[in-house]
Amino acid sequence: MDKIRILVVDDESVVRDGIVTILSLQSTLEVVGEVSDGVQAVEAARKVNPDVILLDMAMPSQDGLTTIPLLKEILPDVRILVLTSFADSDLVYKAIKSGALGYLLKDVRREQLIQAIHDVAEGKASISPSIAVKVIQEVNHPSEVLYTSSPLTPREIETLRLIARGLTNQEIADSLSVADRTVAKYVSSILDKLHLANRTQAALYAIREGLTEPGGRHKKRR
Repeated sequence: MDKIRILVVDDESVVRDGIVTILSLQSTLEVVGEVSDGVQAVEAARKVNPDVILLDMAMPSQDGLTTIPLLKEILPDVRILVLTSFADSDLVYKAIKSGALGYLLKDVRREQLIQAIHDVAEGKASISPSIAVKVIQEVNHPSEVLYTSSPLTPREIETLRLIARGLTNQEIADSLSVADRTVAKYVSSILDKLHLANRTQAALYAIREGLTEPGGRHKKRR
């Protein structure tokens, strides 16, 4: 089994050294680079072509939020796992929207970090439970609502609500009493209309819009 190749990006040398030490002890992981800011991250990613990038948010020269889309531009298939001290729900949403597949806080246990790396390497989302709670709480105090010129149909809204609950296409099909292929069409249409890249982004969008609440409605910005 090939090792998961990781690039570590953090401006705090003590934190970065600690992360590298932890990861280096894992037989399934290999640290192929470590840098201290977003500019260096883009340069290093181009050279070492990592599978997963552990990325801090607050860094000099170029922050994580600016760096994520640049990394995805040069390496569309790279998995980005944010590891930061900031749990602001809007920042989480923007990071995922930009292309991050995971978002963890730096107080995470080493076992959780290692599991998260394996998860994102396999294309699975990984978000700290405490952060997920903060994002969900924003439903009660919603900020700016995203606008789409192509409104979702009632069926698509219901599908989006079920995606946010973590249901698979098969489970959604069972819930809506439709075929799997019909749900696949709904999901594709939702992603296209909302200009989202994957189900993780769709789920966070639904949470932000309040669609996880009973009677939640999809709204346009006024």
